[in-house]
Amino acid sequence: MNAPDRAFTRRLDLTTLQLFVAVCERGSIGKAAEQEFMAPSAVSKRLSDLETTVGTPLFLRHARGVTPTPAGQSLLHHARSVLFSLDKMQGELSEYADGVRGHVRVHANISATVQFLPEDLGSFIRAHDAIKIDLEERLSTEVLRAVQEGAADLGICHVGGDDPIQDLQTLPYRQDRLVLIVPAAHPLTGHKAMAFADSLDWDHVGLHANSSIYRAMHVAATASRRNIRLRIRVTGLDAMCRMIHNGLGVGLMPRRAFELMHGVGDLTAVELLDDWAARRIDLVARDFSSLPVSARLLVDHLSAQAPAVQA
Repeated sequence: MNAPDRAFTRRLDLTTLQLFVAVCERGSIGKAAEQEFMAPSAVSKRLSDLETTVGTPLFLRHARGVTPTPAGQSLLHHARSVLFSLDKMQGELSEYADGVRGHVRVHANISATVQFLPEDLGSFIRAHDAIKIDLEERLSTEVLRAVQEGAADLGICHVGGDDPIQDLQTLPYRQDRLVLIVPAAHPLTGHKAMAFADSLDWDHVGLHANSSIYRAMHVAATASRRNIRLRIRVTGLDAMCRMIHNGLGVGLMPRRAFELMHGVGDLTAVELLDDWAARRIDLVARDFSSLPVSARLLVDHLSAQAPAVQA
């Protein structure tokens, strides 16, 4: 390494790299500052110094916040890799300490968050109260990307056949089954079970277009050469129930999620006969064996739930 290279590494510090990643992920200096418990002016100063160090602009600043430049995207990739390696080092060193401490960054899709994680994470924390879990709810595609980029130690989501999982490992966690939710007075209420294609004569309340549930619906509709009559999109399952109750359409959600929210409107669940309605929710990581010890403990705890639900 030549002299300028050594000078470059000496001018970088981990706090600034963490702040840089936070700003990229939040798209806002103010939101990142709030997350990191710092003054926005202090974060802005560190970013300005970082741009001076690397010798090129790292952000495009606009009215809604900031977005990384191509140079910023490159630095983001390397910064995440550096921070991921440091987390791995910390995890390995913690094995030599008395007791297990640390924190685990988990990104999970809405199905896992609503149906299973409250109980499973609760029982884990009761057994390991020194471990902090940072849980963020994301779309399944975003969960996979976060794990790939090192923004999350562990992902929990449904992995579809067309999802990019190169360089990722998976373990089974839970299973769920999608059902059709209809208002109590709807003509479909009398059906005990039906094919999804038969619901396409009616308006639908859907989730985000990139959600695993909506993507499965779209594939099934395309296969039947039909269109989904989408009346409205919502971001949560409770909102979906309220919209369906008020006559805006029918919708798909996991059966257990519906049972947990039963009472949000006068609604009925109709079984789907389609094979794709049965889904597996997986644990996802770059490399399970190289996770910090706190994350490995969580993986062991969650994966132990799988045998009870697998066929």
